[in-house]
Amino acid sequence: MDIVALVLLAIVAVIVLSLVLGSFFTVNTAQVAVISRFGKFLRVADPGLNWKVPYFDSVAGLVSLRVNQITLTMETKTKDNVFVTIPISVQNRVRPEKVYDAYYKLSDPVAQIKSYVEQVILGHVPGMTLDEVFASQSSIAAAVKQELDADMATFGYEIVNVLVTDIVPDQKVKSAMNDINAAQREQVAANARGEAEKILVVKKAEAEAESKALQGQGIANQRKAIIEGLQVSIEQFQKVVDGASSKDVMQLVMVTQYFDTLKSIGENDKTNTLFLSHSPGAVKDVSDQIMEAMVIAARANG
Repeated sequence: MDIVALVLLAIVAVIVLSLVLGSFFTVNTAQVAVISRFGKFLRVADPGLNWKVPYFDSVAGLVSLRVNQITLTMETKTKDNVFVTIPISVQNRVRPEKVYDAYYKLSDPVAQIKSYVEQVILGHVPGMTLDEVFASQSSIAAAVKQELDADMATFGYEIVNVLVTDIVPDQKVKSAMNDINAAQREQVAANARGEAEKILVVKKAEAEAESKALQGQGIANQRKAIIEGLQVSIEQFQKVVDGASSKDVMQLVMVTQYFDTLKSIGENDKTNTLFLSHSPGAVKDVSDQIMEAMVIAARANG
C-alpha cells in the first residue's frame, strides 16, 4: 500500500512539475511571441519571462522586430527602348503595434514585398529616358518608399528605407555611351587646341607688327640723329673755314664717312671680297646719292 502511494505521489509531482515548467517561457530581445489558444490568436508576448496556461496556450511563432533588408534586381525598359538592370535594397521591419497583421496577413512577406517593388518600378522607369533614369535615381527610390510604405502599412510592415544602388544599362549601350562621351571630350579638346593655336598666331602677328614698328621707329630716330649730327658738324666747319658752303661741307663729311666705311670693311677678317668703283667721280656720285637720300628722309620725318 505504501509503495502504491509513493508511485502515485511521484506521478502527481511529475505532472505538477511539468505544468509549472510548461507555464513559463522566455522571449529574446527585439522579438515578440504570438500566443494562441486552441489555434486562435490570444495575445503578443513581449521580450523577457512570460507565462501561459499549460496545454491550453501555445507559442504560435516568433516575430523579429529588427530591420530586415531585402535585395532584389529588376530588369526593365526605358522610354528610349534601353534595357536596364536596377539593383534595389528594401529595408523594412514589423511595426510593434501590428504584429498580428504582419504574422497572419502575409504568408511570404519577402516575396510579396518584392512584388510591390516591381510594380512601383514598372510604373516609373518605362516613362523615363535613360538619362532621366540616371538623373532621377534618388527620386525613384523615394517614390518606391512612399508607395511601398503606404501599401505595406496595411500588413503591419514599415518601410525604413529604399536604396537604388545602381543603374546598369546593357553592355552594348554602355559601350556606345562611352564612345559618345569620348567623342564629345575629343571635340572639346580639339576646340581648345584650335583656340590655343589661334591665340599663338595672333600673338605672334602682334609681336611681329610691334617689332617692325619699333624697328622703323629706331631707323627713323637713327636717321634723325645722323641729320642732327651732320647739321652740327656743318655749322662748326663753317665757323672755322670761311666761304665754305653747306653742300661742300656735306660732301666732305660724306666722303670721310665713305672712306671710314671702306676701312671698317677691310679690317673685318670675315668680309668677302668687294669690287667698288673708286674714282673721284664715283666718290662724288656716292656723295650725291647719300645726300639725296638724307634730304628725302628729312622731308619724310618732317
